[in-house]
Amino acid sequence: QVSPGLRTPRLPVWLCSLSGRHSVLFGTDSRLLSDWKAERIFNLYFYSGQQEQTQTAHLTIDTHSHHWEEAQREGPCSPGRRRPALEMAIRTKWAGATISWNGTDPFF
Repeated sequence: QVSPGLRTPRLPVWLCSLSGRHSVLFGTDSRLLSDWKAERIFNLYFYSGQQEQTQTAHLTIDTHSHHWEEAQREGPCSPGRRRPALEMAIRTKWAGATISWNGTDPFF
């Protein structure tokens, strides 16, 4: 029998398979499970378990930003429209969200 904690998690957790690698994307705010207002600006954390990832990546998700705001924040050497697989996966839930990696180099 599956425990109730596994059927209904207390914190948001997603198991991901990105580019053939398994990883975990999770949040520490339980309101993301029950209050749509909490989905304005929130933090998620990503851990792949791969040797090249030395610490959990801290991501800030803004679901009400505009594409022109994101374009202004991109530097002149940014990869342009190319986006990491993790960002594309996040955007399957929150379409159009702006994702800040908070100083961590994005995983491609």
